[in-house]
Amino acid sequence: MKTENLKDTENKKNRYSDEELEEFKQIILDKLVKARSDYKLLSEALSNEDENGTNDTSPTFKVLEEGYQVLSKEENGRLAARQQKFINNLENALIRIENKTYGICRVTGKLIAKERLRIVPHATLSIEAKLQQGGNQ
Repeated sequence: MKTENLKDTENKKNRYSDEELEEFKQIILDKLVKARSDYKLLSEALSNEDENGTNDTSPTFKVLEEGYQVLSKEENGRLAARQQKFINNLENALIRIENKTYGICRVTGKLIAKERLRIVPHATLSIEAKLQQGGNQ
């Protein structure tokens, strides 16, 4: 019965408490540190790929190597762009925390479940809204 009352209370809340927001802020800050580190590695890989110094010493496999380098560079570029988007989403989540609008579904206006926010701290949709959205992404 206590858990039912707790769930009812949580469902009636219109925002997370300052203590709860602080918990989410720490999760986001930790993820940001790792995401920025990963982005830096990807960016360095993109800028250093042409500087290995052996490009003209082995002409036999040059065509294959160039093809691989192009694919590798494209993949690194995609990964870097995706990582930058993730960083932007996390930074936007920090802004929502400061505005005390963090954790509120942008479709339903209800609180997003804490479990979801702990796993996907930049989420702006509740599971309910995400399911309604279906394959429209």
